[in-house]
Amino acid sequence: MKIGTIPIEGRAALAPMAGVTDAAFRRLCMQFGAACAVTEMVSSRAVQYGDRKTAGIADLSQDRRPVFLQLFGDDPMVMGLAAKKAMAYGPDGIDVNMGCPVPKVAGNGAGSALMKTPERCAAIVAAIKRNVDVPVTVKLRKGWDEEHVNAVEVAKLCEQAGADAVCVHGRTRNQMYMGQADWGIIKQVKEAVSIPVIGNGDVTDAQSACRLLEETGCDLVMVGRGALGNPWVFRQINAYLSESCRILPPPGVAERIVVIRRHMDELCRFKGESRGMREARKHVGWYLHGMQGAAEFRRRAGQLCTLQDLDLLLRDVYEANA
Repeated sequence: MKIGTIPIEGRAALAPMAGVTDAAFRRLCMQFGAACAVTEMVSSRAVQYGDRKTAGIADLSQDRRPVFLQLFGDDPMVMGLAAKKAMAYGPDGIDVNMGCPVPKVAGNGAGSALMKTPERCAAIVAAIKRNVDVPVTVKLRKGWDEEHVNAVEVAKLCEQAGADAVCVHGRTRNQMYMGQADWGIIKQVKEAVSIPVIGNGDVTDAQSACRLLEETGCDLVMVGRGALGNPWVFRQINAYLSESCRILPPPGVAERIVVIRRHMDELCRFKGESRGMREARKHVGWYLHGMQGAAEFRRRAGQLCTLQDLDLLLRDVYEANA
């Protein structure tokens, strides 16, 4: 498939997750077969003002490709100008956040709150299209709540405004990340538009990715929380879909430890050891899920300060699980 003019190799993409999908994690997931990745969301106003922290989040110089830069905001003019300025970071495309449910975003009229005003959604897409010459995608939700399910309407308006693809998360804003994702709404959107549709929600392994593709007819699945501590999920999905439902075994303890160390080394290389190891704590905790002694090891992971601390932890993890 293609998103605009960008070829997408594979059927599973890495979803944007605030505080998670930084350059180190994007690179790792792409190495394991993610078809493309989307950055953490960045504020359109912060991009316009040249905010230093935002510039760090938007830096794509070390990324594997393709990678889309995600913007959030509620003002079409500001979003259009921010997208134009963001092209200096070299994204393969611009993704518009119309799905974030957290109060500090939706409470200010951005993210999933945009779905309350479908015409504004279309205006934002149109403004960005006027300012960039790369594909523009949209990530939205089922709707604001069960009384206002309008993903089909918003998707159609965004397509008319020039969107090159739309990603649908099968939960309403009110559900946040709770309950079961409604894949039926993804199917409805796929049947209503002619641009590629990406399905998102409750994809945790190869089998669920395959079911989502089959049940909805979507063109690509997007994996979010299912990739936390589990970048191997993309390798497993690709094998299952391309090799007659071949189920790859989970990685052994030795591979897990090698990948943990590589991931955290990259994290520290990009952000410095002090900040990198603070952020490493949550990642290492996710990687340890299901291992022997995981509870105690996660407690120690929450206190990591240096790469040397990590090496001592990983030594003990290996001894307990080999």
